[in-house]
Amino acid sequence: MKFLKNIPFIFFIGLCCLLVSSCAKNESTTPEEEGYEPTPLTLEVPRLFEEKISPPIIPGNNPQTVEGVALGKKLFFDPILSADNTLACAGCHAPNEAFTDSRQFSPGIDGINGNRNSMPLFNLAWNYQENFFWDGRASSIENQALQPVVDPVEMHNTWPNAVASLQSDAEYPQLFSEAFGSSNIDSTMVSKAIAQFVRTLISGNSRYDQFLRGEIELTEAESNGLNVYVDETRGDCFHCHGTPPNNLLWTDNDFHNNGLDEIITDLGRGGATGDPREFGAFKTPSLRNLAYTAPYMHDGRFETLEEVIDHYSEGLVYSETIDPLMKAVGEGGVHLSEQDKQDLKAFLLALSDESFINNPDFQKP
Repeated sequence: MKFLKNIPFIFFIGLCCLLVSSCAKNESTTPEEEGYEPTPLTLEVPRLFEEKISPPIIPGNNPQTVEGVALGKKLFFDPILSADNTLACAGCHAPNEAFTDSRQFSPGIDGINGNRNSMPLFNLAWNYQENFFWDGRASSIENQALQPVVDPVEMHNTWPNAVASLQSDAEYPQLFSEAFGSSNIDSTMVSKAIAQFVRTLISGNSRYDQFLRGEIELTEAESNGLNVYVDETRGDCFHCHGTPPNNLLWTDNDFHNNGLDEIITDLGRGGATGDPREFGAFKTPSLRNLAYTAPYMHDGRFETLEEVIDHYSEGLVYSETIDPLMKAVGEGGVHLSEQDKQDLKAFLLALSDESFINNPDFQKP
């Protein structure tokens, strides 16, 4: 006490406050949560995208990081999120198929097939409407990543079970700590990590991209196919899939009833919104990577591009909600010549990006 009497009173009070504050901080936090910041990662955006498209959507609460993308990639290829540890995201979204499934319908862990073809995953960071799935029921890539885990036809799990599997794993707690500053895993962090990886899946190096960059010339068939694509009296494709060279996503990311069925059994967008005017409307898929994404349409009914082109040429059928853009429905389609069909196919295949499906960054770790 004699020593304390020699210490100025204000200094003594300050020292006590510092000790109390330090003790309180040590009780409420852990070192992994103190000021930790993962390594920022900038998306590798193709030059043409930078010139012709608005910037990608990166949520403020889920910035791209080296650690987050690495974790998301590991989770994407790991069946640990499924109830029986047999099905990963990649089980229905294969890299060599532009992250879709060559089967018409993907079976879940119980061997039950879904009723829609698996959608390809690329350039999703440029979906400015932020409506995902064929019916747009998910409002972000993060939200999209949450749903297959609990879907009874897909991974047929619960999030508490999935999180418990990750938490008890030898590696994942540390990886989540490195990506998000906490080893206490939850479904939000899982979806954020997967979304970060999915945003890196960028495809922008097709023959047509190379043509726009002045590196190659299109063939005569590809050039005529482009003319068919933009001609309202022939292909009339651009209203839904975008006008080149300014829309390099090759989709309007909107929903259309494209004249597939007279009697609509799958309500599509209308089933998600409850709006009967949208019954039978489905998201416009990108025309990129068609060489790898068969079968086609929301239900995978067409095995070949020839069948797809034939549908718009002479197979349109009327229904109450058919999109007004299907102007030739009264004639069954636009009735392309055989030459125009072949050339249109040649152009559409020129939108495929071999470097995308072979990118080592996108393969199973």
